[in-house]
Amino acid sequence: MIELLIFDVDGTLTNGDIMYSSDLQEYKTFNVNDGFAIVFWTKYLGKKAAIITGRESKIVEYRANELKIEYVYQNVKDKLAVLDNILKKEGLNYNQTAAIGDDLNDLKMLKKVGLSFAPQNAHELVKNSVNVVCKKSGGNGAAREMIEYILKEDSLYEEFLNQWL
Repeated sequence: MIELLIFDVDGTLTNGDIMYSSDLQEYKTFNVNDGFAIVFWTKYLGKKAAIITGRESKIVEYRANELKIEYVYQNVKDKLAVLDNILKKEGLNYNQTAAIGDDLNDLKMLKKVGLSFAPQNAHELVKNSVNVVCKKSGGNGAAREMIEYILKEDSLYEEFLNQWL
C-alpha cells in the first residue's frame, strides 16, 4: 500500500511555465483539482507527501503549506538521496512510495519507487520509464489523476468519493 507521495513541481504540479513580472516577482499556476486530491491524501487520510524539486521558490513553500505537504525540498540536485532520507525518517520503503516527475532529473527516483507516474507533457525518456503515463499534463490534473489511480489500487477511492457526497 502506498503511504508516501513524491511530487516534482515544474512540469508536474505546474505546467512548467515560469512567469516573471518587471520587478522580477516569480509566478506559477497550480491546479485546484490537484490540490483537492492532495489535501484528501494528507489531511483526510493522514498520509505523507513530499515535494522534491530542482528549483527554489517561495511560492512552492506556500503551496505546500496550503496542501499540508510535510516535506519540502528545493534546489535539489540528487532527488533520490533526498527520498532516501525521507524514507529513513518515516520508516518506509520504496514499495510504499509513489512519485510523479516529468524530466530527466527525476529518472533515478522514478525508477526506484514502487509506483511511478509521468504527466502527459513529460520527456519521452521519462514516459518510457514509468509505470503510468497520465492522460493529463502537469499543472492540468496529472497529480489528481495519480492520486485517484492509487486510491483505486488501494481500495480507497470510495472513501474519497464518500467524503464529498
